[in-house]
Amino acid sequence: MAGRRGTIGAVAIIALLHGPNLNLLGQREPHIYGSATLDDYVAVVTAAAQAHGHTVEALQTNHEGVLVDAIHSARNRAAAIIINPGAFTHYAWSIHDALAAFAGPIVEVHISNPNAREPWRHISVVAPVATGSIMGLGIQGYELAVHAVAARLA
Repeated sequence: MAGRRGTIGAVAIIALLHGPNLNLLGQREPHIYGSATLDDYVAVVTAAAQAHGHTVEALQTNHEGVLVDAIHSARNRAAAIIINPGAFTHYAWSIHDALAAFAGPIVEVHISNPNAREPWRHISVVAPVATGSIMGLGIQGYELAVHAVAARLA
């Protein structure tokens, strides 16, 4: 039985979107990003979502347009978005605009704390259109993002 947009009955679809270089998690700068892989992050989000009775559709891309297309697709499929835009966070206004057209909850997540790093990382063009942002908590931040989304959807 179809429910509101992004749900099948009471099960919500959560779009989990990752931007550039996050496919290298576990290999790239482990002193900053740790040893967990992208698959580990997806597994944590999937388990947390299932505990709330929801499902996850995950995508990672190194291409801005592909991420924009995924956000557009989520408008018709997903009830919420959890997004780590990677470096796109700081300059990709096309992602900002695509997210602004999404009606459900949006949680921006970052593994490290961009505000504690280089000055160019302090600006997020995603934050103004996100429901909330979680940063600096590693894999735990993703689990918290799922709990926040589930609470918003309840």
